[in-house]
Amino acid sequence: MAIDWIHFTPLAALAGGLLIGLGAALLLLCDGRIAGVSGILGGLLRAAPGERIWRLAFLGGLLLAAPLWRLFTPLPAALPVADGVLLVAAGLLVGVGTRVGSGCTSGHGVCGIARASPRSMTATALFVAAGVATVFLIRHGG
Repeated sequence: MAIDWIHFTPLAALAGGLLIGLGAALLLLCDGRIAGVSGILGGLLRAAPGERIWRLAFLGGLLLAAPLWRLFTPLPAALPVADGVLLVAAGLLVGVGTRVGSGCTSGHGVCGIARASPRSMTATALFVAAGVATVFLIRHGG
């Protein structure tokens, strides 16, 4: 995906970041739960009946966020720069990584760092390093 830096909107980015932080804080303060998306999604498969409702509501909110945001401002163009097979493989690797790393970027990067969790700080540093290495290898044919 290529980022259109010419049309970058810092206020929209700030608003999005604030909404992510607000959502994570509200889930923690109101329900004592960490807003780690992979854990919320994975928990749907083995959740008790009372657990399903909040998980579905949280995930539904994630799916509805972009269409709702589009009511106020246009979404930036997102153009894939890889073929479908590579994108599917990348998605599967991310899924495996969330299981191996005991969480995803939302759980570790947003919530864990905010709680000063050493494990989350390490995991997030590794996420970023893996992302940098992947982009370097793909762009430079390593």
